[in-house]
Amino acid sequence: MVSKPPAGDPVQDAPQVTPPQHAAAGLPAVGHTLRIAREQMGSVRTARTLLKVNQKDGFDCPGCAWPEGDRRHVAEFCENGAKAVAEEATLRRVTPAFFAAHPVAELAERSGYWLGQQGRITEPVLLPEGGDRYEPVTWERAFAIIAEELTALSSPDEALFYTSGRTSNEAAFLLQLFAREFGTNNLPDCSNMCHESSGSALTETIGVGKGSVSLEDLHRADLIIVAGQNPGTNHPRMLSALERAKEAGARIISVNPLPEAGLERFKNPQTAKGMLRGAALTDLFLQIRIGGDQALFRLLNKLVLETPGAVDEEFVREHTHGFEEFAAAAGEADWAETLAATGLSREEIGRALEMVLASERTIVCWAMGLTQHKHSVPTIREVVNLLLLRGNIGRPGAGVCPVRGHSNVQGDRTMGIFERPAPAFLDALDKEFGIVSPRHHGFDVVRSIQALRDGEAKVFFAMGGNFVGATPDTEVTEAAMRRARLTVHVSTKLNRSHAVTGRRALILPTLGRTDKDVQRGGRQFVTVEDSMGLVHASRGNLPPAGPHLLSEPAIVARMARAVLGAGSATPWEEFEADYAAVRDRIARVVPGFEDFNARLAASPGGFALPHAPRDERRFPTKTGKANFTAAPVEYPRVPEGRLLLQTLRSHDQYNTTIYGLDDRYRGIRGGRRVVLVHPEDAEARGLADGAYVDLVSEWTDGSERRAPGFRVVRYPTARGCAAAYYPETNVLVPLESTADVSNTPASKSVVVRLEESPAPSA
Repeated sequence: MVSKPPAGDPVQDAPQVTPPQHAAAGLPAVGHTLRIAREQMGSVRTARTLLKVNQKDGFDCPGCAWPEGDRRHVAEFCENGAKAVAEEATLRRVTPAFFAAHPVAELAERSGYWLGQQGRITEPVLLPEGGDRYEPVTWERAFAIIAEELTALSSPDEALFYTSGRTSNEAAFLLQLFAREFGTNNLPDCSNMCHESSGSALTETIGVGKGSVSLEDLHRADLIIVAGQNPGTNHPRMLSALERAKEAGARIISVNPLPEAGLERFKNPQTAKGMLRGAALTDLFLQIRIGGDQALFRLLNKLVLETPGAVDEEFVREHTHGFEEFAAAAGEADWAETLAATGLSREEIGRALEMVLASERTIVCWAMGLTQHKHSVPTIREVVNLLLLRGNIGRPGAGVCPVRGHSNVQGDRTMGIFERPAPAFLDALDKEFGIVSPRHHGFDVVRSIQALRDGEAKVFFAMGGNFVGATPDTEVTEAAMRRARLTVHVSTKLNRSHAVTGRRALILPTLGRTDKDVQRGGRQFVTVEDSMGLVHASRGNLPPAGPHLLSEPAIVARMARAVLGAGSATPWEEFEADYAAVRDRIARVVPGFEDFNARLAASPGGFALPHAPRDERRFPTKTGKANFTAAPVEYPRVPEGRLLLQTLRSHDQYNTTIYGLDDRYRGIRGGRRVVLVHPEDAEARGLADGAYVDLVSEWTDGSERRAPGFRVVRYPTARGCAAAYYPETNVLVPLESTADVSNTPASKSVVVRLEESPAPSA
C-alpha cells in the first residue's frame, strides 16, 4: 500500500550503530527493495514498473550507468536502481496546493530527504520577485520569462546551462544546440564534478576520454583492480559482472581506504546459491590512505620495469610514446615514500605485484576515490602507465574502466555538453544548422559558481540535477545562486536547489524515464549511452504524473523558440514532435552515430560506439600513439592532529537523492550526521564512540569551514583518514580546492580537525 510522505523531518540526533557487514545484497536487499517500492508505488505498479527496468523494450534505469548484456534477467535491476525507479514512479504528488502551504523559507529549512519524499511535481511554478512562495504559472508565461531574462543580458556568456547525467541524448543535443545558437559555451555538467579527471587523463594518454572495455571484457579478465570505488552501493549490478569474472578464474584487488561489504562478498539475489552463501570477490584488499594511489601505481610500475620479461616490449615499441622519460621517473620511486603515502606494507605491495605479473589481461576500474583529488589526473595517468607497460589496452579482457555514476552522464558529453568543445564538433554543428558557434571556452561547474558569485553570470538554467546540493563550498555556492536574476530548474521532484533561488525562479516539471512520452508525431523514445559506450533506447510505460508535464526535448524546443524567435532556422517544432528528427541530425554531427535510427531499429539492445584504442589499437592523441607520462608523485600531507576526510554516499542514497536514513552495510541506522574515524585516531583525540564533534576544514589560505554536530563512529578506515556523507559535508570543501587540469572539486581529500561539541539534547 502506498504510504503518505512524511509530514515533518525525522529526528536524526541519535543514529544507531552496529558493526559493519561483510556481504552485500541477498535477502535484506530484496526485502528493502520491495518495501520501498510498495511505499512509493503500491504492489501492482511496482510489478508493472520494475519488470520493465533495463529491458530492451523498457526504460533505462535512472540510476547508474552500468551496462546490460545482450541476455537480460527478468529482474535486471539492483536495490538502489529500484529505489531510484520507485522515487520517480511514485504516486505521491507535489501540487500547487503544496507550494501555497509551504513558503520557500520553510522549504529551505527542510532536509533533502523530506523534500524528495514529497513526490512528483505536477505543474510549472514561479517564484516572483519579492514573493515568498511558488505559485502556478502557464508554460507560455514561463518561457516568456526565460526569454525576457536571456535577451536582456549584455552577453550570452552571462547565462549558464547546466546538465544532469539523467538527461537523454536527444535533450542534451538540443540543449547544447540552443546554447550555442544563443551564443555561449557555458555548458557545465555533472561530469565536471566526477569523471572530468578521467576524461582529461584518458584523452591525453590514449586519445579517447572514455573507458576501453566492454562487459564481456570484464568476464574474460585475469585480474581486475577496483580502485577508489564502492560498487556495492554505487553500482550494485557491477557485482554480478565481478562474480562472473571470478567464476571464470579472475582475481580481484580492491584498493580503498574503507573496507566495503560489496567487494568482500556478493550474495546474488538472482540465484539460490547466491542468496544462501554468496561469492567472495576480493582476493587482496589494499587499505590505502586517502590520496596514496598515484604513489602505489608508480611503485608497481617501477617493479614491473625491474622484472625481466614483464614489459610487453613489442606493444611499447609499436604503439607508445614517451617510454624513456616515464621509465626514468618510475625508476626513482622510493619504497619509504610509497609506504608513507599509502599506509601499506611491503608484503601487501609485493602480493599485488605478483598478481599483476601473473595476469595477461588486466582491467583497472575506478570511480570518485581516484577522480576527486588535487592530483587525480596524474594518478589516472599512472594507472594507464601500468596498463601500457603490459600491453593491456586494445586487448580482449583488458583496459581502462572508469565507472560512471549517472545513467547518461557519458552520453551528455558525447552529445556536446561540454564547456570546452572540440573545434571539429563545432564545425560539424555549424555546417548542419547554419549557425556560428562561439569558439571561446565556457564555464565549468566551479567557474560557473565563481561567475555567479562575482556577478559575471545572471541566469542559471538546470536540466535536472540538484546543483546546490551537489557542488562544493555550500555557503559560497548558495550565496552565489541567490545573486542570479533568474534560476530555472527542469525537475521531476523537489530538492535543495528549489529552495535556493535567484530573484525570480521557475520550476518546470518534466517527464521521467518511467513516463510514457507521446508527442504530435506519436509515441516517442529517447536514447542513452552507458558507461561502456553502448547506446540504446529507453521507453517509459507509465501515464505521466500529471497532464501539465512536458518532456525535456519539448522544454528545450519551446524555450529555444521563445528566446531565438523567427531569427532561428532550426526546426524546433519538428524536433519536439518527433525525436527521430533529432536523431537524424545527431547522426550527421556526432561521429559514431551514422544511421542512428536505422541501427536502433535493427538492434533492440543498442549498438556500441567506436573506440579506436579498443577496436584498432589506434590512439588519436597528438603523438598518434598512446602516451606514457611522468608526473611527480603527489599525495596529501596532513598536519599533526588533523585527519584527511573523504565525502561519500550512504547505501540509502544516490548522488544527492536521499532514499532513507540508514547505511546498512556500514552499520549506521537512523541518521546521516556521522563521521567514521579509525579507533586509534579517535582514542588519540580522546573521542569515545558516540561522542559528538564539529568537523572543521582548514584550507591553505587560512580559512576554515564548519559542519557541526557529527556523531563519532569508531570504524575500520585507514589510519589518519575519516569519512562522512555528502551533501552534508560539501560545506567543508573549498571552492578553490580542485584537481589540477580537470578543475574537479577535491571532495575526497579535505583536511579537517575534530572539535568536540555537546551531544544533541534529548
